[in-house]
Amino acid sequence: MVTLGAHNIQKKEDTWQKLEVIKQFPYPKYDDSAFLHDIMLLKLKEKANLTLAVGTLPLPPQFNVIPPGRMCRVAGWGRTQVNEPGSDTLREVKQRLMNPQACRHYRTFDHNFQLCVGNPRKTKSAFEGDSGGPLLCAGVAQGIISYGRKNAKPPAVFTRISHYRPWINEVLKQN
Repeated sequence: MVTLGAHNIQKKEDTWQKLEVIKQFPYPKYDDSAFLHDIMLLKLKEKANLTLAVGTLPLPPQFNVIPPGRMCRVAGWGRTQVNEPGSDTLREVKQRLMNPQACRHYRTFDHNFQLCVGNPRKTKSAFEGDSGGPLLCAGVAQGIISYGRKNAKPPAVFTRISHYRPWINEVLKQN
């Protein structure tokens, strides 16, 4: 089951749409030990009702390159600090796309499949509970929150959606 149109996840809102998931499509080469290829598609039993609270996001083309330095937006219900619970309300923060070198401390980081997001000199970052959330750059869904540091300091690692466009297109075509 997925809930669309939620802002506050603790209080049922008129904008909510709860839809049944009938099939999951994890990426075939997903590696949970290295968090590589951290992407999954869901097939819903019925179509979502498009409203002001529920919409679609454009995806990038396959060979799309977004340059380091670009400011993007990240959203989620995750923790805002190490010792605090996740947020009841959807939060959003502006984050800078970093040079891949800024994520070299993550031993499995691979810039071909992942994006390095969040200035290490700043304090805000995607954190626990945000996984699966979007990275929006100029209104295009460029990434999916994957993992970060245990201390919540940036940068964090995002799955690079453009790399997976052929697979996404194939799953959509077959289903």
